[in-house]
Amino acid sequence: SFLLLITVAGPTGHSVPPENKALVLLAIWGTLVAPSLLLMIKNIWKVVSMEFLVSGGAAVLALAAMPHLDIVTNMTILNSVAVFSSLFQVASRSHARLCNSWIVAPVFSVLLILAGHTLFLALYLMDAEGRREAALRCGLAVGATVLVSLTWWQNYLPHLLLPRHAWLTEEMQRCAVVVHLLTSFTRLAVTACVLAAYVPLSGGAWSSVWAPVAPAVGRLLATLAGLQLLSSVVGHWLSLAACKMNALRRCFLLPLYLASLALLPLFLAQSSETRAPANPALCPGAAVCWWVGFLLATAHTWALRLQRIQTTKQLFVRRMYEGAWLEQGLLLNARFNMVPEEKLTLYMCATMWHETFSEMEKIIISIFRWDQFRPHDDREVNNLTTEAHIFFDDAFRTVPVSGERHANQYVEDMVQVIQKVYSPFMGPGPIGDQILLRTPYGGRLNVTLPCGNLLVVHLKDKSLIRHKKRWSQIMYMYYLLGWRLDTRFYRRKNTYILALDGDTDFHPPAVMLLIDRLKQYPDVGAACGRIHPTGTGPIVWYQKFEYALTHWLYKTAEHVLGCVLCSPGCFSLFRGAALMDVNIMKRYTTPPTEALHHIQYDQGEDRWLCTLMLQQGWRVEYNAASDAYTNAPEGFKEFYNQRRRWTPSTLANSIDLLGGSIRLARKNRSISRPYLLYEMFIVGSSILIPATVCLMVTASRPLTGRRACPSPGMLSLLLADTQVTLAAVLSVLYALIMMVTMLTVISFLVTDDTIFSPLAISFVTFVMVYVVAALLHPQEAHLIVYGLLYILAIPSAYLLLSIYSIVNMNNVSWGTREGAATAGAAVPPPPRNKMESGSLSATFIYFFANLLWLVATFTLQLLKGALSIRIPKYDNSLTFTGDYILVEPVTFMFLFTFVLLVVLQFLTMLFHR
Repeated sequence: SFLLLITVAGPTGHSVPPENKALVLLAIWGTLVAPSLLLMIKNIWKVVSMEFLVSGGAAVLALAAMPHLDIVTNMTILNSVAVFSSLFQVASRSHARLCNSWIVAPVFSVLLILAGHTLFLALYLMDAEGRREAALRCGLAVGATVLVSLTWWQNYLPHLLLPRHAWLTEEMQRCAVVVHLLTSFTRLAVTACVLAAYVPLSGGAWSSVWAPVAPAVGRLLATLAGLQLLSSVVGHWLSLAACKMNALRRCFLLPLYLASLALLPLFLAQSSETRAPANPALCPGAAVCWWVGFLLATAHTWALRLQRIQTTKQLFVRRMYEGAWLEQGLLLNARFNMVPEEKLTLYMCATMWHETFSEMEKIIISIFRWDQFRPHDDREVNNLTTEAHIFFDDAFRTVPVSGERHANQYVEDMVQVIQKVYSPFMGPGPIGDQILLRTPYGGRLNVTLPCGNLLVVHLKDKSLIRHKKRWSQIMYMYYLLGWRLDTRFYRRKNTYILALDGDTDFHPPAVMLLIDRLKQYPDVGAACGRIHPTGTGPIVWYQKFEYALTHWLYKTAEHVLGCVLCSPGCFSLFRGAALMDVNIMKRYTTPPTEALHHIQYDQGEDRWLCTLMLQQGWRVEYNAASDAYTNAPEGFKEFYNQRRRWTPSTLANSIDLLGGSIRLARKNRSISRPYLLYEMFIVGSSILIPATVCLMVTASRPLTGRRACPSPGMLSLLLADTQVTLAAVLSVLYALIMMVTMLTVISFLVTDDTIFSPLAISFVTFVMVYVVAALLHPQEAHLIVYGLLYILAIPSAYLLLSIYSIVNMNNVSWGTREGAATAGAAVPPPPRNKMESGSLSATFIYFFANLLWLVATFTLQLLKGALSIRIPKYDNSLTFTGDYILVEPVTFMFLFTFVLLVVLQFLTMLFHR
């Protein structure tokens, strides 16, 4: 036949006239594409066949059947759309061999719904005058509800398939977008066809659509349609919110069940005025059967246990709501069998050094709070297993007479703290089980908390094992992840480590927020919270505003634009699988052998760990709602020594990341090249900020006197302790200069009659961004008061502290709580010659870069007339004054970059909020 068709199409074929040859070619094309067309129809039919039936039933029920029934019947008959859902439940439980008490509910549901249909048919057939027309309407209504009940067939598909057909469910989930497009198009097409056919069959005409409509009728239709659309969308959104907030029963199930019952008296009153059934006893019977049957069909939803922070597709089968029967659709759309919540393991690991009694008390109280929040034997929360571990550096002392190693005063304070805290949580009585063990690294104290969780205090002997915080972290990570857990990956995936300091104060909801973050996003390796410094005095006040500013702008910008570069070790949650990934924990155990290693590895261990995670492709995030509190240095020397560790390590890790930026952008999908460019500007500004502060101070010398204060370079010529003393004196003098500078800028803005100069724009941007940021954080808005102190301390924090940190890089001591340090460390101090040579090289590069910046700026100021940028001067009413503002290119570039970065950080903060 194909050869004959080809022959007919050729020039020798005379059976078809030449003018019809194109029709023959079209027939040949049809034979070519017919298999593909049949294959497409076959595959589309597999996807949309059920939706075809459902859409047809919904259209017939809403367009052809329900308009001819009274409002009470319409309200009650919607409860009968659960017949196939009940049948599917019976089949699912039978297929899974779970013929327990739960199978009784769907069985009775089917029987009651069918009984309701019987009573409904009997009522309307006996009451109606036209038997044939009544039978047709009742048959359409019952048949349509049966078809509509097929809507939620996907809810039961995984339980009805054989194991070898389980791939079908995964394939549908993987192609969900395409399936939704096809099913949506099918519903639109089928309902449109039913509507187009029913209007002429019912005696209407489509031409009446274009006929004029009375204003009252138009308003009525617009009001009812708009109310239906709006209420459905809001109801669907509120239902999702209720489920995601774990308010399933009181805010989701009860309102949906009682919605129709609440309006039943009103509709009954309206129906009695328009229609009086001949056999009124049958109508309530059918309504009760339908409602009880629907209640039994959805009874399994009362036993659902929702996880925290679930997505919509985890809660419901179909992504959207049913517009005509919202309550029934939401209840039947809830997943028949929720995925069981995974078992999680949380290890709280705190590192201690020489904390005071009050500082120890904070961490112990926080651990006891968690013990009450997650009791060990509570079945409602038994999905999360918790252990608390405290790793105590330098916990032993040498007894003078015998020479034995005994626990020191800090360990005795720890025991007293546990005894003190135990009573308020447990009441009067002895403390729970306590076990003291001798270990190769020192000793271990096991304490059973009041609610059954375990607290383990690891007492490290400096003469037996490496000390300092990084080695304590390595110890607990390998002890908990490498030895306590199996080597299988899935065990590490569900294990989290909460890194804490010995003075951290936190509440359980803050920890749960971090756990939710890591559970929801599997590519997140670590998450940190909002750290609040505690204490009293001007140094703490400065740190409170500095911490707030860092979290408001810098942390949020890193979180939104790319990844957070540092998850602080005082309160951060780490994923076990991320820590045990290749090139993370193994490299984290590298002993320092070079000068840079001592700065990057030991001076900022938390930042280096995050650097390794980012380089391996993991994401680090920030959760602003997870609050924790930690003690801040209250003395000037302690504060400077703490920042002396942080500043070089921050710079070293940032340069390490930027040095491999191309590989990092390819390896980590959360880090893009624009984000690396942003970080490059941040690092460059942090390097050049001492010179910038010098320029700002120099600009105020005409007002304060040329010999107002000595040069900050004197710090590099003195001993470390003398440097701190001199820095304290210079900080006060520079604060007075900053006050004069700030008042000068304000007076310049007032007298110059313009806010459109580069200096005015940068100053106004600086002030407005910080004020608005404080207002957007109401709980911390009072910290804006400390903003004045922060501005006055800019020379001290960004000039003197930078010089002190750079010239003392050879000092790798911890800087804080060093007063009671004891001898006998297992790790020898780094070689002095290596540290000093590395420190000199880095110091020279750092100061040479600042010197170049100063020389370039002063040179351009001397050549101001030739190379300056002329900016038209406008007054406050945007009128050109005829004058021009001369700005050097370097200054203009710096101000423009500064304003751009601040505005970018402000926008990311808005997005984050």
